[in-house]
Amino acid sequence: MNTLTGIKTKKLGFGLMRLPTKAGLIDLKELEKMVDAFIKAGFNYFDTAHPYMALRSEGAIRKALVKRYPRDSFYLVNKLTSNFFLNEKQVRPFFNSQLKACGVDYFDVYLAHSLNRDNYEKFKKCKAFETCLELKKEGKIKHFGISFHDKAEVLEKILSDYPEIEIVQIQLNYLDYDDPSVEGGKCYEVARKFGKDIVIMEPVKGGSLAEPPEEGKKAFDAIGSASYASYAIRYAAGFEGVLTVLSGMGSMKMMEDNISYMKDFTPLTEKECEAVEKSKAAFRGLNLIQCTSCKYCMDVCPKNIPIPDYFSCLNAKKQFRGWNPSMYYSRVTSANPKPDECIKCGKCEAACPQHLNIRELLDTVKKSF
Repeated sequence: MNTLTGIKTKKLGFGLMRLPTKAGLIDLKELEKMVDAFIKAGFNYFDTAHPYMALRSEGAIRKALVKRYPRDSFYLVNKLTSNFFLNEKQVRPFFNSQLKACGVDYFDVYLAHSLNRDNYEKFKKCKAFETCLELKKEGKIKHFGISFHDKAEVLEKILSDYPEIEIVQIQLNYLDYDDPSVEGGKCYEVARKFGKDIVIMEPVKGGSLAEPPEEGKKAFDAIGSASYASYAIRYAAGFEGVLTVLSGMGSMKMMEDNISYMKDFTPLTEKECEAVEKSKAAFRGLNLIQCTSCKYCMDVCPKNIPIPDYFSCLNAKKQFRGWNPSMYYSRVTSANPKPDECIKCGKCEAACPQHLNIRELLDTVKKSF
């Protein structure tokens, strides 16, 4: 595959935010075995960030990878996280501390971390992108990009402002592709429109897609014995222009499973795609709000509340464990009127083709988050 960066890697990357632990600490011996298996199978892309694993991920990968393998045999990705700098003067020292923590002289890829509408303003104010591009000129960063968590229109704005961005890391899986609060598919299309290399994160949605509802399991079991996670990762890896798909592997068992079907990657077959759709339907049948995101309610809402987005966030909270739904809820509330700003006029319910009790459901959203 021709890429903007020229990075040559397989379709599976090692995400270092969910590492094996023992007695509350990273199990370094297990991690070394996982790194060895990963590299032996021909994989070479490792993705970390300073806050991962309670600030221990960088040091662990220094010991398990950097000290044990030639520097030119792997790609190491790190990130600039907005929580760790307050102004322009602090960006470069923080970056240098990351080089030291990882035991390297340069990062193959450096990303502005978890970018969204709000912290993008901080990155701009602190000239963080400009500093990263200076570091690239100095050879301390080989390729610069962003990891992104917001709507497609925000991504379009960022890529228009900074055409120097080479890589866009987005959340994409078979549930988030058409989810209106995540807009995984729309973000993918924007990244493709701008010709960027694309890295996929959360292909298994924090592990949730590894355990689909019973109807989803039945659909997958009917076509084979592969792990449920395998269909999710192969789904994400099958998109045109995807450089690699990150998997946060917390055990050798997960590593071996991922290697088994990604060493010689093949896209999903037609039957496998049908099973994915059945699993998607099963997830969405878990007593969820049957909103179709037609947005007729928004056309008449006097407070401009993004009702479908809030319903999508609540549905996600019912389906998935972890921090993801709350993070996306915060993204929606930060840029829009909140559910408690509803004045109970009822215009939305009159306009809703699904006849939803929107006022009551907005109260449920408010209580749930």
